[in-house]
Amino acid sequence: MGTVLEAEGLVVGYAGAPVCGEVSASVEAGEVLGIVGVNGAGKSTVARTLAGRQAALAGDVKIHGLLIDPDAVPFRRQVSAVFDDDLFFPSLTVREHLLLIARGHSLDDPEASVEEELEFFGLQGRAHAIPDALSSGQRRRLLLAAGLIRPSSLLILDEPEQRLDPRMRVALGERISGHAQSGGAVVLVTHDPALLLATASTCLVIDEEVREFDPEQGALIIAGS
Repeated sequence: MGTVLEAEGLVVGYAGAPVCGEVSASVEAGEVLGIVGVNGAGKSTVARTLAGRQAALAGDVKIHGLLIDPDAVPFRRQVSAVFDDDLFFPSLTVREHLLLIARGHSLDDPEASVEEELEFFGLQGRAHAIPDALSSGQRRRLLLAAGLIRPSSLLILDEPEQRLDPRMRVALGERISGHAQSGGAVVLVTHDPALLLATASTCLVIDEEVREFDPEQGALIIAGS
């Protein structure tokens, strides 16, 4: 189906200092790459670099064979990313946030798509609330709804299970798997073993050396150092 994401010799970090080992990985259409590791290992830094939200210290990241360019419209059209520090427009309601995204990405029926997301994430009763009036868990569900409502060939999720109840975690896993089954690629940073096992095709263990893990074979392979 084709390679969606390819990272080669990627070094990530801050002020010239790497936070983990060198990353080389690829994600094909239909695959879910899980990224795991202890707190502070550099998982989110890797994900943010893959999403073009911070510059790499070394190496390349390509989406559909092209170097990432977060300022380019084609890149923004292909990549949807959800991070914990994403911001809201303070004066827009939940429904207005989702409508803005749905219309901006030219969905065929934006109103119906918004209603589906509100129902899926249990936000119907808060559709007219502004973000500051939401609970922490509701804001998390709004972020996820905003990331999932729009089309993308690459979905990057940074610990999406945070502040979700067990039922919603299961439902989210089904959405992630569905995105891959429909031909998308997913990069999933998670601390939830159940979510990882339910969705991931392969995993990267982020540490001083980056290792690749095959959940089906139970094998751990050195991928970089």
